[in-house]
Amino acid sequence: MSSPDPQVRGARNRSTPSRGGGPASRGPVVAITGAATGIGELLTRRLAASDQVKQVVAIDERRGEISEAQWHILDVRDPAIAEKLRGADVVVHLALDLDLETDSAARTAYNVRGTQTVLTAAAAAGVRRVVLCTSAMVYGALPDNDIPLSEDAELRATAEATGVGDLLEIERLGRRAPRAHPGLNVTVVRPAVLVGGTDTALTRYFESPRLLVVAGSRPTWQFCHVEDLVSALEYAALEKVEGELVVGCDGWLEQDEVEEISGIRRMELPSAVALGAAARLHRIGLTPSPAGDLAYTMHPWVVSVSRLHDAGWRPKWTNEEVLAALLEEVEGRHTLAGRRLGRKDATAAGAAGATVALLGTAALVRRARKARRRL
Repeated sequence: MSSPDPQVRGARNRSTPSRGGGPASRGPVVAITGAATGIGELLTRRLAASDQVKQVVAIDERRGEISEAQWHILDVRDPAIAEKLRGADVVVHLALDLDLETDSAARTAYNVRGTQTVLTAAAAAGVRRVVLCTSAMVYGALPDNDIPLSEDAELRATAEATGVGDLLEIERLGRRAPRAHPGLNVTVVRPAVLVGGTDTALTRYFESPRLLVVAGSRPTWQFCHVEDLVSALEYAALEKVEGELVVGCDGWLEQDEVEEISGIRRMELPSAVALGAAARLHRIGLTPSPAGDLAYTMHPWVVSVSRLHDAGWRPKWTNEEVLAALLEEVEGRHTLAGRRLGRKDATAAGAAGATVALLGTAALVRRARKARRRL
């Protein structure tokens, strides 16, 4: 879930109430980490304009442009954050690094240490609720998953996909925090495939000239537009919903529907070829995505959105609308086996570029194995 561009494409008229007196004096003080960019900026702007929020405390390593918020400039791993959180009722922790290009060890160190520090600091400052944002990817993409999964389903993901290990550890810290700090409530929000200024292995899937489909798999797609994520985070910040909850569009799309809507044809490969080649490409540094990312394009992992529905929340976007917005957003981008290409490289790669890369790598791997056997 890399941070989206604050200028969300496809935005519609979803205005929030202007800030005023009266009810705001009774609303919570909400602190937001990662408030200067992406989802953090969108939520900061939304809550700063809401008459249901008394004050917004914005925390980031640089000052953002929302003058209505009270800004504190510091790294979320700094224990001094406890003092900045004093007086806040709710903390929404959005300072995460899920960039595909970030060194994985550095990314994990930042994400885990940052979350741990924020939870400890919130408890020390007397905050009553922390809202964490992870991903529905934590459920895992498995061939025997129910369609849809219950929000209470076991988290069966492994750390083999980009950032998922970090998200699982963040959730573990979130579950442990109330036991270590009685009185602290932790709410976890898990968006489906996030779209709207985002750059992930799953959005890059739609930048390829062909949609790679692994033979025998049954992909299902459930999307979440960042505008719906922000409105769900607002629900959590205003304490209208709690627990572990998924945010996304109602229902899902089958692979055939995705191909019909997108107009992008599939290229089908045997599982052993696709997974083996993807692992090899990642191992030698040609692509940022590990082979584990492929599972999320192979097996179902759509989830019910019942808890938010029960609280009165509804998504404003449908899966079809979010997919259309994603296709518009990635138009002109070219990805080959998960790696971004310039226009010249993409033209040279040709229409079946991603498949050629995977097959070519698989052939090289097979050739190398045969050579070793002859020695």
